[in-house]
Amino acid sequence: MRRLWIGITYLVFFLLIIAPLGKMTTGAFSEGFSGFWAALTRPEAQHALLMTGLVVVVVTLLNTLFGVMMALYLVRANWINRRLKGLLNSIVDLPYAVSPVIGGLMIVLLLGPDSALGAIFEGIGLKIVYAFPGMVIATLFVTFPLMVREVMPVLQEIGSQQEEAASTLGARAWTTFWRVTWPSIRWAVMYGVILTVARSLGEFGAVLVVSGNIMNKTQTATTLVYQDVENFNVTAAGGVALVLAAFSVGLLLLMEWTKRRKGVH
Repeated sequence: MRRLWIGITYLVFFLLIIAPLGKMTTGAFSEGFSGFWAALTRPEAQHALLMTGLVVVVVTLLNTLFGVMMALYLVRANWINRRLKGLLNSIVDLPYAVSPVIGGLMIVLLLGPDSALGAIFEGIGLKIVYAFPGMVIATLFVTFPLMVREVMPVLQEIGSQQEEAASTLGARAWTTFWRVTWPSIRWAVMYGVILTVARSLGEFGAVLVVSGNIMNKTQTATTLVYQDVENFNVTAAGGVALVLAAFSVGLLLLMEWTKRRKGVH
């Protein structure tokens, strides 16, 4: 019976992960390496990959900064009311409970050209929706919990005794963070960064709604794959999708390597 369940588990793993990856790879090279290379070097693919890279870089920087800050506030800030902390803690998980498409729609309704805030921003020459800032906000919305949920358990585990001791000895808050807190959370931050990059590379729903999927303007790699599939251009879609999958797998392998470096098995 045990062998049967082990076999079923491997079969499900194969059907859900290995088989689709294999089919995507064969589809990407269905016209040989020249077809794969042509799919990646066409102008719309180069622009989409560049746009994806820019979104990933900006979102990762913002998510790292504000995610660590939010984790510190939720764990260490005694000046925040306990009920307010509970509310903020629940809101952090909102992207897990809400579809990315709904998240993108909320951003459009809040910051779109027909909204009051959107009109104000466009009045000063800053377009949010159907432009790069909106794509960053949409991706940040779906990735924000990743950093917070990696850092919070570590902060709770190490406690605040060392930080309080440093403060008692006269260390300023910034010095305490870099000398005491940061060495304890740096691996958690590294995991959060890797997960953020991987999730940003694959984000589709929220970005599709907010960006408008305008070719050579607001199109990312995932929305380009969607467009290629809609146009029955399977080779081109498989080529771009394979690049994204390779990056994501590489990032996950990097995470496993960092865990081994830390001594976590």
